[in-house]
Amino acid sequence: MVPGETTLELVNHLVAEGAQHIVLLMRHSAREYEPGKHDLLNPLTDEGRDLAHTLGEKLPKSLLIRGYSSPTERCIETASLIMAAHKAAGGETTRNRVVEALGVFYVLDQMKMSKAMREAGNIPAFLGKWYSGNMAPDIMMPPDTAATIIGRLAAEKLEKDPDAQQLDLMVSHDFTLYTIKNQLLGQDLVRYPEVRYLDGIALFRRDEQTWIQSHHGDAIELNV
Repeated sequence: MVPGETTLELVNHLVAEGAQHIVLLMRHSAREYEPGKHDLLNPLTDEGRDLAHTLGEKLPKSLLIRGYSSPTERCIETASLIMAAHKAAGGETTRNRVVEALGVFYVLDQMKMSKAMREAGNIPAFLGKWYSGNMAPDIMMPPDTAATIIGRLAAEKLEKDPDAQQLDLMVSHDFTLYTIKNQLLGQDLVRYPEVRYLDGIALFRRDEQTWIQSHHGDAIELNV
C-alpha cells in the first residue's frame, strides 16, 4: 500500500463516523539516508515530497488543518507540504509551528543511543529492549513517561475545542509512533513490527471521552 493511504482511510472513517476534531500524530514522509550525515539532518526525498502533497490533496476538505512539527526539518517540510496541498485543493489551514515534544526528546544521549541501536541490530530489537526496561537510564527516558507526555499533549488539543471541524496535524518520528502504539494502544512489536512513512495515529472525542486509534484496530479510550 502507498504510504499515507492507511492514514487517509483512518481519517475518512472517523469523519464518516461523526468525529469533528481529530488530532493526527503522524510519521514524516520518505527521507534520505545519507551515510555519514547525522540522522536528524537527512531531508525528505523527492518521492517523500510527492507523497506528502498527495496526502494533503486527499484529506477531507471539511476539516481546517492546524500544523505542529518536530524541530527536525523533514517533519516541518512534511507538515508544510500536506497543508499547502490541502489549501490548494480547497481546504483551509492556519499555520505550522515547531513543538519540541514532537521531537526525539526521549533520547537522553544521542551517541549512546546510536551505539545501542547498532548493538541491537535493528529498530524492533532496540525498541524491545527499551520497552522491556533493559535500556540504560542515561540513554532513554522511560517509555511510559515519553508516551504520557505525547498523549497528554495531543489530548489537550482536543479538550480546548472538542467541537471544531479541525485536524491538528502533528508530524513526528517513527520512534514516537512505535512508542505510542506500544504504550498506549497495546500494539506490540511482534504483531505490529513496522511504522511506515506517513503512518498515523488518531485521537478524537466521543461520548465525552478521548479515544485513540491506529489503522490496525478499533479505538480504545485514552488513558494518560
